Amino acid sequence: MARMFRGESHHKVDSKGRVSIPASFRRVLEAGDPNWQSGSNPELVIVYGDHRRNFLECYTMEAIEEVDAKIALLSRGSMERKLLQRLFHGQSFPTTVDETGRLVLPAKLRKKIDLKDEAFFFSTGDTFQIWKPETYDVEELGKFEDFMDDLPDDFDPMQFLDGAGGA
Repeated sequence: MARMFRGESHHKVDSKGRVSIPASFRRVLEAGDPNWQSGSNPELVIVYGDHRRNFLECYTMEAIEEVDAKIALLSRGSMERKLLQRLFHGQSFPTTVDETGRLVLPAKLRKKIDLKDEAFFFSTGDTFQIWKPETYDVEELGKFEDFMDDLPDDFDPMQFLDGAGGA
């Protein structure tokens, strides 16, 4: 099983769009890049999507190749395949981590999510997301808290794993 991204953190964004990636995230990017060698910079793909997506989602090379393989299995010319190609091929940005462990986010991507002085990194297992902190608090964290509020006080979230397709 591939290494997973874990944790969350806030990082400053400079005027050129450079932002440090959490060190543990860099190790996962290295492990998920089949071409990475010690002393080189790992590659990744940032999927930014359409107007409904208010965050950037960062994929290791192995994770994006897995998505690409699944897209290739869909019928050529189908709307499902076209939609996924648009999202994962057209609305994405291949890049590398620089020598100092930073990403350089182009102005287009920063503008799309209204990212200015600070970025919030949130791990989602095989990907990680970059949010404007205030947007994350309102949109994502707010939805999560509402969902949790609807559960009984004694609910154990581990119960969700019972239906996860295992034994």
